[in-house]
Amino acid sequence: MSGESTKAHSAPSVEDTLKDFWATRPRRPRQGRKIAGVAAGIGARYGIDPVIVRVAFVVATFYGGAGVLAYLLGWLFLAEEDDEASPMEALAGHGRSSSSTTFTVALCVAMFPAFWWFFDRDFSGFIAVALIGGSLFLLHRHRSHLGTVRPAAARTSEMEAGPTVVWDPIQPGYEARQQPPAWDPLGAAPFAWDLPEPSSREPDPEPPAPRRRSKVGLVTMAFVFLAVGVGVLIGPDTGGWLTLQHGIGVVLGILGLGLVAGAFSGGGRGLIGLAVPLAATGIAMTVVWPSGITAEGVGEVNEKPMTIEQVQTSYQRNLGSVTLDLRELPESGEVKTKAKVGVGDVTVIVPETADVTVKCSVGVGSVACLGSEEEGPDSKVSKTDEGSDGKGGLVIELDAIVSGPGAVEVRRG
Repeated sequence: MSGESTKAHSAPSVEDTLKDFWATRPRRPRQGRKIAGVAAGIGARYGIDPVIVRVAFVVATFYGGAGVLAYLLGWLFLAEEDDEASPMEALAGHGRSSSSTTFTVALCVAMFPAFWWFFDRDFSGFIAVALIGGSLFLLHRHRSHLGTVRPAAARTSEMEAGPTVVWDPIQPGYEARQQPPAWDPLGAAPFAWDLPEPSSREPDPEPPAPRRRSKVGLVTMAFVFLAVGVGVLIGPDTGGWLTLQHGIGVVLGILGLGLVAGAFSGGGRGLIGLAVPLAATGIAMTVVWPSGITAEGVGEVNEKPMTIEQVQTSYQRNLGSVTLDLRELPESGEVKTKAKVGVGDVTVIVPETADVTVKCSVGVGSVACLGSEEEGPDSKVSKTDEGSDGKGGLVIELDAIVSGPGAVEVRRG
């Protein structure tokens, strides 16, 4: 085989694949979309079920918020089906987009908390972004010829050229035919020359061949059961490191890989029914109820200890509120405690003269901590306050935490 034929049959380079992806990147449809049409556009472009793409975004959100970050990027850089350019390109003056400038700027502003959430997490978010980018690259390399392909330049040329209309004086709106068809060699019926040839009728389509069932779902579930079995065996020997939340994360990662493989082979859709509730459970257990949900963990806690010995090391609720009044404690001694709620409120009242070292935090909400206030996602305040009499007397070390939505308040009484 010659060098030229070998080059012709070789796979395209990474640079060529990326250039072709950008030139024929998915367009967000106006119909059949749930939010902005990013998943629907990817599905239509590469001939895969958009539900699989949506589940992939949800699963990726579990890993450092990478799914939200990727979806917002798609919203900004993928044009709608009838637009010349994407919202970001239109903002830079390269074409027209139906998204207003104000809305595009708002999307750009929304990227800041998304990036902040992403970079504030562990390394799993970077792995998820790498998987998303790699999946799109492989999809385009192997399925770029499928789905709806419409380069961005095509719409621009159509807009510049405008519609072309050829008029027929006998039948307006149609181009006049100059030669008689085969069925009218004498030209006796020119008014019917635009009718199709009798032999040109397309044959009835053949019934589609039966589709072979993909084994992606079975193989993925086999790996899931293998991972669960290994986790059960080695879990007691990890010293508590391998928790249920870790196990859910591993299973979701396997399911995500199975969904990506199913996008290529046309199978694995049954994995969606397991991935969605498992992702919701994992997010709830990690962000809202990291220690699990128990019957004792719902309700209110109202404590007012009178002695240092009565102060517990921890006051916790999964859902509800914790109110801790420490004003009746002695004027000397040391106290270390924690007030923690999954979803709800934490209120702690400390004596006027106590030396207090406090760490306050909330997942989403407000923090008012000894005169310092913060509001928004992941609000935190850490400070040391020696009270009205200066250093000396009762020493309190306090953690006041709401891991999910709620409010934290620490004040002097």
